[in-house]
Amino acid sequence: MSDLVKEFNDYRAKMNEKLLADNNKVIKRIFNLDTNAYTEGALDVKTKELLGLVASAVLRCDDCIKYHLETAYKNGITREEMMEAMSIATLVGGTIVIPHLRRAYEFWEALEQIK
Repeated sequence: MSDLVKEFNDYRAKMNEKLLADNNKVIKRIFNLDTNAYTEGALDVKTKELLGLVASAVLRCDDCIKYHLETAYKNGITREEMMEAMSIATLVGGTIVIPHLRRAYEFWEALEQIK
């Protein structure tokens, strides 16, 4: 696995475990709501992940962008679909999104190296 992807996943898993072990009801409910929001519904999972990716890019959350990129990749999103979604995010968010677009592209390349 690419170091970039592995480091992100290891840190995320470690910190999520610590946060959930703290047994805060609100935090646990937010995590659960987030998980359930991206399951199959009126919209398919791929569409929801692209929506999450665009929102995360506009909000400039690199961790969220990486999470949605990886989940989208695992759900069969193509590079072309990802780039089209990121182009919309950059249009909506403006040029301030460009550094996040660069990091997103780098992370996508790292995901593609994992076979």
